[in-house]
Amino acid sequence: MHHDPFWHPPLGPIPAEHGCYRFRVWAPHADSMTVVLETVPPRRIPMDAVGDGYYEALVADVGPGTLYRYGLTETLIRPDPASQAQPQGVHGPSMLVDRAFAWHDADWDGLALHDYVIYELHVGTFTRAGTFDAIIPHLDGLKDLGITAIELMPLGQFPGTRNWGYDGVYPFAVQDSYGGPLGLKRLVDACHARGLAVVVDVVYNHLGPEGNYLADYGPYFTDRYSTPWGTAINFDGPGSDAVRDFFIANACFWFSEFHIDALRLDAVHAYLDFAAVTFLERLTAAVADLATVLSRRCLLFAESNRNDARTITPRDQHGFGCDAQWNDDFHHALRTVLTGDRTGYYQDFGAVADVATAYRDGFVYTGQYSPFRDCRHGSPASHLPAARFIVFAQNHDHVGNRMYGERLGALVSFERLKIAAGLVLLAPAIPLLFMGEEYAESAPFLYFVDHGDPDLLAAIREGRRTEFAAFAWDGEPPDPADPATFQHSILQPELQIQGQHAVLRAWYRTLLQLRRSIPALATLDRTQMTVTCDALQGVLSIERWAGSSRVMLMVNFHDVAQAVPLPAGRWHGHLDSAALAWQPDGQAHDAGLALDDQVVVGETLMTLPPTSFRVLVWVAEHVPSSHEDTV
Repeated sequence: MHHDPFWHPPLGPIPAEHGCYRFRVWAPHADSMTVVLETVPPRRIPMDAVGDGYYEALVADVGPGTLYRYGLTETLIRPDPASQAQPQGVHGPSMLVDRAFAWHDADWDGLALHDYVIYELHVGTFTRAGTFDAIIPHLDGLKDLGITAIELMPLGQFPGTRNWGYDGVYPFAVQDSYGGPLGLKRLVDACHARGLAVVVDVVYNHLGPEGNYLADYGPYFTDRYSTPWGTAINFDGPGSDAVRDFFIANACFWFSEFHIDALRLDAVHAYLDFAAVTFLERLTAAVADLATVLSRRCLLFAESNRNDARTITPRDQHGFGCDAQWNDDFHHALRTVLTGDRTGYYQDFGAVADVATAYRDGFVYTGQYSPFRDCRHGSPASHLPAARFIVFAQNHDHVGNRMYGERLGALVSFERLKIAAGLVLLAPAIPLLFMGEEYAESAPFLYFVDHGDPDLLAAIREGRRTEFAAFAWDGEPPDPADPATFQHSILQPELQIQGQHAVLRAWYRTLLQLRRSIPALATLDRTQMTVTCDALQGVLSIERWAGSSRVMLMVNFHDVAQAVPLPAGRWHGHLDSAALAWQPDGQAHDAGLALDDQVVVGETLMTLPPTSFRVLVWVAEHVPSSHEDTV
């Protein structure tokens, strides 16, 4: 970026000398611009054209709390596209904020990628209060579980108080009902004090439909492409340099202003950009430069449905340079084997071999024909480090985009939930949990909005019906605008100390302890792993090693016991989902190898209980030392 300093927004109000604020806005559509201050009395300050469509004004006698808009004409007055606060909602004036904050994280330099264990949460439904501050008392429990990073669904100001966040229209303004910018800073500071990283989901592929005034300022959008959300962001047409700068500045703003550790980039496949050097490449380059300036890690995690290995290939290897990406293929492969669902995009999956492929290679589709897409799909990615893939059994999309928002616990047995957890948490990849999954939260995660336009709400309702028709789901979806839809989605954390919910949480915690403590599981290296599957038996066997540490993960997806060959060696039964400790009814479902047994010497057959997950740890033969009595 050519703006200096680039890690602050090149737009919006920035404190200047002598108690003044420097206002800056890009408005190539305007012949003149003014800052309209809602002071007593109101003031209207002319702005100077400074080139390339930018306007600036140095304004005295304003400070935090001052409300303002920009006047594009005498009558066309709009909020600031780079507003940092919208206390009266998306249609109200922007507000100057006090950016001072007493940070306590000077020694925090971020989390290494391979150490991430991500917990995705929605601020509004994670607690009854629905605020940043209300999350803080839960951080110690998440850390005890084994979580190392929380991921916040989008925070940019959206209409009303209820939204997933993907209808945001002010990328720099932290949602006021969540606690605004100061609330977010308190949460991030509290996370860093506990050694937890913070990821924020950002949306650069579209803006929401209500309160979106960017088109009044300049060519932020293009009609040359279309997206599922309407017109596309103008990343490669006339005026696109400034549009790119706007969103790159936003990414840098999260890192510098809020000390965020990583950004999750929503739907990068919808960055419709055919320039020789794409927006995504410029974004990753700018963030890498910023990390050097800040002397800490600043990571980018992409969501993409393209299975394009270039997304997570470094720029110096001719890739786009994202640090990691969500791996939908892993989710789809696991989900279909667990549920039997073959509707919609799940039709491309369904075999245990697909789970094995996702473990071995990252993507399942690497250029072969996809029935769902009716074309070849994907590119090989097995050469890329395992830590570049983020895997999950649940997330906001694959729960919330079901008609009734059912979590996996509402669709499969308790035994299958334990299998899902084992395969995700002990994968050689970065695991992600969706809030509440660790204790089988029973509340759904529904789609909810708080728009004020009745025509828009009608269009949303119809769009949801059309989307669900592709999955052959019958019935009427819950009304997204009904406050009860939102209320039904709020977590019930009291469940995690009750019955099977408590057992499942303990299972998750134990798996994450194993992930940290056993070198073969802590080392994210697919080259030190073999995966075999028996499609008829429904059995998956995964051997992982690092140095002298060896582990076998054994999975039986079938509801009958299976005899499975075990490689030669001395194995200790370390964890068994069928054991008494992991049964909410107090009845052991074990068969074959008991937890404290060892299978010694040559290859043997081991009986896997029905629908079970087992961890075996190799025990090296004991060789007496010179100090031991060998007589």
